Amino acid sequence: MQNPELTYSHASRELLDQAGRELAAGDVRQATEKGWGAAAQMVKAVASRRGWQHNSHSLLYDVVLRLTRETGDDDIFTFFHMAGNLHTNFYENWLTGEVAGAGLRYVGQFLDKLEPLLEAGEGSEE
Repeated sequence: MQNPELTYSHASRELLDQAGRELAAGDVRQATEKGWGAAAQMVKAVASRRGWQHNSHSLLYDVVLRLTRETGDDDIFTFFHMAGNLHTNFYENWLTGEVAGAGLRYVGQFLDKLEPLLEAGEGSEE
């Protein structure tokens, strides 16, 4: 059985790649949903690594708040909220390609910030 953290983190990077392809093809709605998925999957990876619950939107935001406090990096919180706006676009379809592209770049930065936390032993208590 594969390690869930690796499954989530691999899915995260794969979804971000797919988002870029969808955006290039002009499908902003699908690109933004995959951007959200990329961010959510990385949060799940870190939460799983630490034994934290992560099976609802609310719990994902709780994990992000804990990680922001732990690291002192407010960008973690901000970038995840940007990813949430990408998710909203799936339902509302109001973002332009340019804005969606900017949001996807922030998701990439978010993934870069969280990946090292997969190896960190800090904050592993429930």
